[in-house]
Amino acid sequence: MTAFHKPPQVDGDGQLIRIGPPLLRQEPDACPAGRALRARPLLVQWPKRTRSEPVKTFSFAPWGNLLDAVERDGASLMEAVADPENTRRCADAHVRWAEEAASTYLAARAREQSVRSAAGYPATRPVRRQWVGVDQLRAPDGRGADRYERTAWGRQYASEDGSLREIWIPSMASVKRDRPMPEIAAAAHVAATGVPAELPYGERARLSERPGIEPRRVRVIGVGLGDGSTQVLADWDVAEAKRHFDEHAKARMTRAVDGRGTRPGQDCARCEALSGCSDLPRVSGLLGAHAPRRPRKRRSVSVSDLRVYRDCPARYHLTRVLKLRDAEAENQAIRRGRAVDAWLNERHAASPRTPCRYAPLPDSLPGLSAAELPAALAMIRHHRGRCPLDGLAPDETVEPQRRVVGYDTQTDVVVIADCDLVYTDRGGVVIRETKTASHRFGERRELVRTYPQLALAVLLMASDTFGGDPRRSRIELEVLREDGARLEEIDPFDASTLDQSRRVITELAARWVADETYNPAPAEDFDCADCEARRWCTAARTLPRDRAIRGTREADR
Repeated sequence: MTAFHKPPQVDGDGQLIRIGPPLLRQEPDACPAGRALRARPLLVQWPKRTRSEPVKTFSFAPWGNLLDAVERDGASLMEAVADPENTRRCADAHVRWAEEAASTYLAARAREQSVRSAAGYPATRPVRRQWVGVDQLRAPDGRGADRYERTAWGRQYASEDGSLREIWIPSMASVKRDRPMPEIAAAAHVAATGVPAELPYGERARLSERPGIEPRRVRVIGVGLGDGSTQVLADWDVAEAKRHFDEHAKARMTRAVDGRGTRPGQDCARCEALSGCSDLPRVSGLLGAHAPRRPRKRRSVSVSDLRVYRDCPARYHLTRVLKLRDAEAENQAIRRGRAVDAWLNERHAASPRTPCRYAPLPDSLPGLSAAELPAALAMIRHHRGRCPLDGLAPDETVEPQRRVVGYDTQTDVVVIADCDLVYTDRGGVVIRETKTASHRFGERRELVRTYPQLALAVLLMASDTFGGDPRRSRIELEVLREDGARLEEIDPFDASTLDQSRRVITELAARWVADETYNPAPAEDFDCADCEARRWCTAARTLPRDRAIRGTREADR
């Protein structure tokens, strides 16, 4: 247990620690100090920053509102959807997804309850106040905390006599069968020990004056909102729930609360300490866009996000922000690119001193059918002759899938780049981007436009985000095709390359930065049949195949 010190430009009540299952996730790019700050939700940036968003960005928000209206207030699903308060500031396609997901969920729960009832088990009903585990201390401890709160996200139910409690945890498509045990144990422990409470924003939990009946048994159930699949993740008595919590979740909670050290990445966008963080590279004007005309919640973006936005703003919002994706719509080129990319990353990470020419070709690749495998293996075979590890000195560093972050202070956007490979070469830094393609290679002068990831890499390297000797630093592009490969080098310090890169990123980002609606507006050459969210979009259209030339978009993994 270590004392917690408020980061610069952060103020508020640091004596409350509140932690839920998401903070227990071991994500490779998580920021330990940022997670520790998130566990203290009443500590906020000062001066305060805006949290307004013109369009709802929490995927489950309208889904939860619809279920509250049906399960708690007795409305029909049709009546719930007709009430604008339940879907306020939600895109039309988001509402359609929420209605479909709510219907699927209600049917799945009805089936499960029917089976349980036939077997003689008690039915469960929704509870109005969520359970919160609370430890109130007489005085602040070594962390400076006087109160600990444990929460669990999901739909919560209890039997009429209170002896059984359930938490249903949704997944977007199919039920998540590999949910980590620490998250399951944490949720079950909240159900076993929590008391009914309200959680108003910016305040400590308001505990009910009536603590309720202590349960004898708890269940955690996973449910898929796409197909209605369910799985019982935990079915324990209270003693078992406490034991599993002690074994699997308690130490994780301690590490999350006591996290130290910063790691710039995805956590930066929501971090209350960002304005005072000295470890986050600041590149004012990185996106080349003006600040939004109205202050809005801080966002993060990648070049892949911006390319999807270019295809259609609605597609970006639905698939990249809300994560609403119909897996059946994903095309072969994307699956193949992902599979090849994953194999190369795993290979480079596992043996950073051994060139790929010495690695045997895989017998299969995840996500690819037997018919799709030969083309992917051909691409891997062509990579062998251009593997950057070949001839690299043993003292050089090799970082596959290195995440690089730059904060554009002008637009208040965290820009994220996941580089396929970053390695050092005699004092210089080299970024290797590997792309798969089924189209012709194209002209070299258009490289930063064809692959905007290169344009962003140029801007980040030119701003000294990577460090290294500029005379030996470079950007490499490796394009793999079924019938060959090509390797190009780009000088990020060349004036014309730098100017062109700025234009490319500005063209991609300017409209995105200003957009407040994300209305469907497919690009002229975008075939909506390739959109993973088309089933919920009434504006979807299909182009004749002779016009739907995907070109460089096929290379965007």
